[in-house]
Amino acid sequence: MGPTVRIFGEQMPHLVHTTTKPVSEQPAGDRDLLLAIQRGDEEAFAELLDRKTGPLLALTHRMVWDREEARDLVQVTFLRVWEHRHKFDERFSPNTWLYRIATNLAIDFLRAKRTRLSKLEPVRQHLYRVVKQPDTNLEEILERDILSVLQDLTSALTERQRLAFVLGQIEGLSTREVASILECRESTVRNHLFAARKVLQGELLRRFPEYAGRRRTGKQ
Repeated sequence: MGPTVRIFGEQMPHLVHTTTKPVSEQPAGDRDLLLAIQRGDEEAFAELLDRKTGPLLALTHRMVWDREEARDLVQVTFLRVWEHRHKFDERFSPNTWLYRIATNLAIDFLRAKRTRLSKLEPVRQHLYRVVKQPDTNLEEILERDILSVLQDLTSALTERQRLAFVLGQIEGLSTREVASILECRESTVRNHLFAARKVLQGELLRRFPEYAGRRRTGKQ
């Protein structure tokens, strides 16, 4: 085993590598990288990390709506990948295995956060009333508001509904892939998506009645 670094007190392969591959060499597929990682190949692990950090960060951020927490979840995801590398089954899609690890971690985080927030809700409401928002430019306001709306709407979903919606509607995974990640039937995924759309539609109309008025009158 080559040099290692410690992350969260655990040893992982060193993530800095300087090996330059020949230009003519075809890049390894995700499945090949995971099979190499099973053999303890640290360069393959570093390549997988470089390749999948962005998609996993986008996924976890849409789940927890906190960029720093999302980064931590991705880091722990790769820690789990290395720790459990021998459990990867090459019959399944690499993305399915990676997304399952990341989404399970996100679910655990959301459950723990919900418990903490339930105890702090009176304090949070008080601070919300008395703290003024800092000045910002129009672009920042628009971006913040859009993200805030999406966060508020998806917060009304159950954990499974949110996962099915994010994976299927935002990440664009197939029903079969989502079912494999959630470890349930495809019909269950379709039920989650149907319920999620109904909840989101209801929340949108409830929170933005002016939008509901346009829908009723047919105005644009």
